[in-house]
Amino acid sequence: MALMRKCWRGAALGLLGFLSLAATTAPAAAADYPNHPVRWLIGFAPGGPVDIVARIMAQWLSEHFGQQFVVENRTGSGGNIATAAAIASAPDGYTLLFSGANNAISASLYRKLPFDFMRDTEPVASFMQVPNMLIVSNAMPARTVREFIDYCKANPGKIAFASSGNGTSVHMSAELFKAMTRCDMVHVPYRGSAIAYPDIISNKVQLIFDNLPAALEQARGGNLRALGVTSPERWPTVPDIPAIAETVPGYSSTVYYGMSAPKDTPREIIDILNKAVNDALKDPRLVARLAEIGGVPKPMSPGEYGRFITEETEKWRKVVELAGVSVE
Repeated sequence: MALMRKCWRGAALGLLGFLSLAATTAPAAAADYPNHPVRWLIGFAPGGPVDIVARIMAQWLSEHFGQQFVVENRTGSGGNIATAAAIASAPDGYTLLFSGANNAISASLYRKLPFDFMRDTEPVASFMQVPNMLIVSNAMPARTVREFIDYCKANPGKIAFASSGNGTSVHMSAELFKAMTRCDMVHVPYRGSAIAYPDIISNKVQLIFDNLPAALEQARGGNLRALGVTSPERWPTVPDIPAIAETVPGYSSTVYYGMSAPKDTPREIIDILNKAVNDALKDPRLVARLAEIGGVPKPMSPGEYGRFITEETEKWRKVVELAGVSVE
């Protein structure tokens, strides 16, 4: 009997030891995070607005953690190829996704997706919000939004707009504009807005509603002409550019940039990343860099970012329905 009690006592102590080890394993692993390079998947081509912001943030995070945050461009399908690859990765914090409005749009625009973004990802952090900007070829005679609408209606079906892919905010901003103004324009999707710019500059395609960071660079360089921003009111970093809503009341298409991770990524790692991103958004140098490209920082907790994504998904569902578009 004494031997049996001794065995049970040993087993109990062993179980307690196992439970104690299990309880401390995740925090211990998180305390060492990251101990090797982190892949950060983005769904658009190098040189585009998402790529620009991702590389600014990746540089700050690399310096902060002493480990490389490597931006990896997985282009195509409006960002869904990168999203699918991130979701299929191990939930260990070493593969992350640059998330944004394209994810909220795809949920209702695409008839079939191999994933459910809300179900299969964890919200990590919000970076910034930014409008898109309507920029046109210098060969286009229109110099205001009103003149552009009039030109479109005088030339139905003869004007083509570029986008960074089906289901992106760049695409849907134009579709919303078409629906609200009854302008007849042809959609030409690319695998990223940076790839589209040579064709817009040469007037093979006449315009794009691109994210402000890339559009502003083209407009400031004189390559293209800026007509308006898609925010409900003039955007604080470019107050000289009219809001499209000044001509088309009710028009609004502000987008967001953030970070997500595969489902079941440890909460401790998510919290580490969230704190780092929010610290980055307090760094005057980084904030100034984002302001240069038109961005307004929007730090959030993981929970707040998750609720924001839910709200954006519903907002874009209504836009998709209004525009009457879908993608197989």
